[in-house]
Order: sequence, then structure tokens, then C-alpha cells
Amino acid sequence: MYDELCSYSNLFLAYQKARKGKTKKAYVIEFEKDLINNLKLLRTELLLHSYSPKPLKTFILRDPKTRKISKSHFRDRIIHHALINILEPIFDKTFIYDSYASRKNKGAHKAVKRFIKFQNKITKNGKLVFYKRIKDKELRLVKGYVLKADIKHYFQEMNHNILINIIRY
Repeated sequence: MYDELCSYSNLFLAYQKARKGKTKKAYVIEFEKDLINNLKLLRTELLLHSYSPKPLKTFILRDPKTRKISKSHFRDRIIHHALINILEPIFDKTFIYDSYASRKNKGAHKAVKRFIKFQNKITKNGKLVFYKRIKDKELRLVKGYVLKADIKHYFQEMNHNILINIIRY
């Protein structure tokens, strides 16, 4: 698999994915000035096991809530995409259906849609607690439960040795 990861075709595909929507960014334009040599350099570093990611650039985003964002260097994002090209077909099929973050044909909008479907299902099948008719309108209160969860800083906080042991097999 490592040879496939390091292949020029995989790195070029990864570069295309990393630049998507960012073609006018200065760092992309700079990388493209010597695209062939930059990709060859990345490939050589991978093959020689000398590749080392650059430090993350961290900034605060307030839209609408305040979040701390850590951004990878463009060449590191190419490597991220190169890894995803190899690993996603292997691991994606093992994920539960209702996992939506960073997955093909999933995402936030589909997650919300699925959440509403479950919410409506619980409302229709839940236990009727209160029922009243007011001016030809039906007022119903149904008791049901839905859990929506997002674990903050999960990957930063989890025990990486346990994760490595899980994916090893």
C-alpha cells in the first residue's frame, strides 16, 4: 500500500483535491509554479521516509460561534488527500451508517435531514402525554427522546495507542 500512497498518480490526484476551491490562493499558485518538482520532492520524501509535516497555523474563527482552527500547510494537505485516497475505500465500509462527518455523500445537511427523520419518527411513535383541541387546532405533546452528540476534541483527547491497536487488525 505504501508504494500506492507514494505513486505520482496518487499524489497528483491528491494535489487536485487539495487545490479544489482554492485555485486563487497565493500558496496554491506558489506551489503550482513548480508543480512537477514539488510533487516529485514530496514523493521522494515519502519514499525515503524523510517527510515531516510543517507546523499547523492556528487562528480563531468567529462564525457564528468562536472556534480555534488549526490549518495544515498546503503540501501537508496533499499528503492528507493522498492518504485518504488509499485508506477511505478500506475503512469507510466499516463505519456505521449514521456517521456523517468528513464522508463521501454525507455531511452536515444530510445529518440534519436524518436527525429530523428520527425526530419525526419518535414524535409519531412516542407516548402521548397531553392532548387538547383549541379553536379547531389540535395541540399534542408527545414524549420521546433523541440524542444528538458531537464529542469535542475527540481525536486530540483519545488514547491513540488504543486506536492503533483497533485498526491494526
